[in-house]
Amino acid sequence: MTAALLERWRQHLSLDRRRSIHTVRAYVATAERLIAFLAEHRGEAVTPALLTSLDQADLRAFLSSRRADGIGNLSAARELSAVRGFLNFVGGDDARVPHLKGPRVKRGLPRPVSPDEAIALAADIAETARDGWIGARDWAVLLLLYGAGLRIGEALGLHGDILPLSDTLRVTGKRNKTRIVPLLPQVRDAITAYLSLSPYPPARNEPLFRGARGGPLSPALIRRAVQGARGRLGLSDRTTPHALRHSFATHLLGRGADLRSLQELLGHASLSSTQIYTQVDAAHLLDIYRNAHPRA
Repeated sequence: MTAALLERWRQHLSLDRRRSIHTVRAYVATAERLIAFLAEHRGEAVTPALLTSLDQADLRAFLSSRRADGIGNLSAARELSAVRGFLNFVGGDDARVPHLKGPRVKRGLPRPVSPDEAIALAADIAETARDGWIGARDWAVLLLLYGAGLRIGEALGLHGDILPLSDTLRVTGKRNKTRIVPLLPQVRDAITAYLSLSPYPPARNEPLFRGARGGPLSPALIRRAVQGARGRLGLSDRTTPHALRHSFATHLLGRGADLRSLQELLGHASLSSTQIYTQVDAAHLLDIYRNAHPRA
């Protein structure tokens, strides 16, 4: 019975909720851990009826067991969120999930990369690539992250159907939501240069960015290239592909972009996700003050 229930949960997440593969895997794994824990904790078979009868003490005991496994506050908060979703799914319209306050998680601020560092990073990766077309490819990908604010998965998810390029780009983000982002001439030129050098002609239904053997380009390759470049350039360990997206947001905000427009450009579901960049900008200004003011 539990196997069928878990499979329905998997299908609900991937088809109805359109969650990413990674989210589906994580949420199903949490449900499996909860069921295994309850079988031992309650000493009986785990059924939908049992799941809908859980109380605060049961959830608290489950989280305590996960704490004993060594997970921290952030992982515990995510685990509790996944459990709530699963129990709501099992209970349906009549679900009564017990309320349990999750652990407090200190939210860290994204660390932006300066414009000079972003360009130096992309240039170093392009110049040290083993083939010219691979260097042009990586340059184009990184400019999409910094120049258009794309997530790495969004950039690598682009297909040949975006061609011919124009002043804007339609991007499919999380939960299959689409948005329109401006495409700067420098970014457009970088993509065009890559396509002119690539040994794999673009096809409408094929990934735009290809690996060395012609398959889809893996995000791990870009992350590894960034890691090598930041070591050569002496940049912080926080300089990652995603940090380029943070920099895009921070620099736009610093030049007067309003939060609502920034929310649309980044593809955030809620304004609260975008408001963190106001803290980033303030932190950046404070750093400048501390480094430059004689009385700081």
